Amino acid sequence: PKTDVAGFPQPMKIQVKVTPRAKRPGIETAADGTLIVKVREPAEDGRANAAVVEALAEHFHVAKRTVRIVHGHTSRRKLVEIDSPQL
Repeated sequence: PKTDVAGFPQPMKIQVKVTPRAKRPGIETAADGTLIVKVREPAEDGRANAAVVEALAEHFHVAKRTVRIVHGHTSRRKLVEIDSPQL
């Protein structure tokens, strides 16, 4: 994994495209490497964003608290950051 100047692991940044109200939830990879995250929840009151965080945490086998949306809170295209698990 990449490290910063102090030798600590850097967080992983991922481009994500969200499909709210999907009939079949899941995660796919687009040709350009973007993750397509399909969630059942509607894009209302942050429900879809919470479902995206939960789906990504499960997909990468990390705690939900290590996954955060950096950009695109109100957009379908988001930049998500996942902190490295602390050893």
